[in-house]
Amino acid sequence: MAGTATMERTGSNAAAPVDQDVLIVGAGISGIGMAVHLQMNCPDRSFGIAERRADLGGTWDLFRYPGIRSDSDMHTLGFVFEPWKHEKSIADGPAILDYLNRIVDERGIRERIRFDRKVVGADWDSADARWTVTMEDSQGTQSTTTARWLYLGAGYYDYDEPFDANFAGRADFQGQILHPQFWPKDLDYKGKKVVVIGSGATAVTIVPSMAKEAGHVTMLQRTPTWYAIRPAKDGFANFLRKILPEELAYKITRFKNVKLQDIVFKKARDKPQKVKDFLTKKVKAALGDRYDEKAFTPPYNPWEQRLCLVPDADFFEAMKADKASVVTDHIERFDATGIQLKSGQHLDADIIVTATGLKLAVAGKIPVRVDGDPVDWSEHFYYKACMFSNVPNFSAVFGYLNASWTLRADIVSEYVCRVLNHMRATGTEIALPLLEDPSTLTEENIFDFSSGYIQRSLHIMPKSAVALPWRLSQNYIQDRIDMRTGAIDDGVLAFGKPHVAETAPALEAAE
Repeated sequence: MAGTATMERTGSNAAAPVDQDVLIVGAGISGIGMAVHLQMNCPDRSFGIAERRADLGGTWDLFRYPGIRSDSDMHTLGFVFEPWKHEKSIADGPAILDYLNRIVDERGIRERIRFDRKVVGADWDSADARWTVTMEDSQGTQSTTTARWLYLGAGYYDYDEPFDANFAGRADFQGQILHPQFWPKDLDYKGKKVVVIGSGATAVTIVPSMAKEAGHVTMLQRTPTWYAIRPAKDGFANFLRKILPEELAYKITRFKNVKLQDIVFKKARDKPQKVKDFLTKKVKAALGDRYDEKAFTPPYNPWEQRLCLVPDADFFEAMKADKASVVTDHIERFDATGIQLKSGQHLDADIIVTATGLKLAVAGKIPVRVDGDPVDWSEHFYYKACMFSNVPNFSAVFGYLNASWTLRADIVSEYVCRVLNHMRATGTEIALPLLEDPSTLTEENIFDFSSGYIQRSLHIMPKSAVALPWRLSQNYIQDRIDMRTGAIDDGVLAFGKPHVAETAPALEAAE
């Protein structure tokens, strides 16, 4: 059985001093959430936040395209500790940034954030039981900081480089080509012909928003998407807020939305045809005689990719108003005036938006080394959906694909705080998910989704086993129970004190 690991340091078992107990990388939803959970659950632990951008918000600060909004309800995308108070449950980017800014200011977190600090390296030293993290500012000046625990809230995609679909003839097009990840400020598209390539959440957000001023917006898709229409305002939530205290109303609405999402997801997996019929019926009702079976019948089952949320049917309303349209075809090439399709049709365009997807990144692309050895994440297994086999004092957040990102961020933060408190109580400084023989585990496809951005990145992702604790589950309700109530000292997560790597094993569980 695993207890306190025998990792005594020669001559001393005291850990070297650090600049902070916990260094959080990223001041977006994940990082801000961890900071608040530390304040609430580990008030004796110091922490700092390194943020590569000039402001907080992560995704919500980076993306500035028209209409940017949440693709899930804010009662689950919001934090467990901070009620969402806006009338709209499907919120725009500025409202989400207001929410995050209010949290960091009311809780005194802003002064803990070091902006303009891109983490370019992280090195674990077992002899000192600490991370040395190298940061770089926008001028290229490097600095270092040390921490006992490293918590990555850096998101899941490449901030520097989106997915490039490599369309032929790009250089021939005489108009503007934009990617939603790098939207230009004050773009003038009034009265212009716009083609948005893609059919995911970003495209379905951009099209109705740009259609308000553009001459016409065409969404060009290769493959249709399943759409879920719902009101932007949650009538149930807003009613509860009138008759109940804010926190109680939020808690009930959050529970309701989590359960409904879970029911729909399981129904889609168990009885996909019923869910197909239901979603199709809603789209037909929204479009009426504008409904096109080819454009709205995907070749896959619902929730084999994320359902695409359409608040207040705005996407379909733009189509009915002749401000937007959908074309299902393949691209032959770009030319001077637009896009030539393989069917022979030509789409004229002044502006082309390539909403063709993200490029995933593991650990924020940060080079991570343990006692000098580079970490190849594809060779490590997830532990408890947030730590990794044989990597000490390290955690990261990869949110749910079938639910709101913040649901995972919250329970991961709570779990890491439980681990830190256990370490404090046992006088240990190292926590490591010990996996001596990976061949004993049966692997599973951790992302049972057919989305292109997922499939393109499987080769770089950490591994997942079929059984706990070595897996990344997509079941929030069960995960919440396991991570809140499961034993910290579970026989797998080993705890110990500093050691000299050359003269002692990395971790050897005490009998």
